[in-house]
Amino acid sequence: MNAIYSALIPALWALWVVYWLAAARGGKPTRRRESAWSRLSHIGPLAVAIALYFPPSRGGGWLFEEFLPRSIASFWIGTAILAAGLGFSVWARVRLGGNWSGTVTLKQDHELIQSGPYRYVRHPIYTGILTGFSGTAIALGEWRGLIAIVLVALAFLRKITIEERWMQEVFGDRYAQYRRRVRALIPFIL
Repeated sequence: MNAIYSALIPALWALWVVYWLAAARGGKPTRRRESAWSRLSHIGPLAVAIALYFPPSRGGGWLFEEFLPRSIASFWIGTAILAAGLGFSVWARVRLGGNWSGTVTLKQDHELIQSGPYRYVRHPIYTGILTGFSGTAIALGEWRGLIAIVLVALAFLRKITIEERWMQEVFGDRYAQYRRRVRALIPFIL
């Protein structure tokens, strides 16, 4: 199982990254961008979370201890959750089109997308990535995976705070209605 984990999980993430980088081309021109310090406030925790999942070497200590007994079932359940989460984020990225940016930005002729996965959650890319991290944590079964999920959630909550304020400024009552109707990250819950 270690050989499969060491190849399959990183391969799924690598495919996602390749798609993400390729899809980043051709967006609409930027009208407003968050400051470098603001970006660092959510990129920093995200970078630490990634480092926890893919350390340069397997260290010892409690981070590498199991919170979930390793089994074939937990590995494949986690891998399926990972794939579903990454797929959901790709669907959201495709639907967002030229409005997407890796930083908090407002694009020229920015649109309020409310279809596709945006019918279910306001931030489906973050939902998908968090789901992917959760699946990886289940497949891995180690405490470092749970800590990574918390760091990613904190990073995204920080980023959401900024995005929501900007969207409210641009779209006003339309965005307020959308916020009342659709949850931020988890349908019907959060």
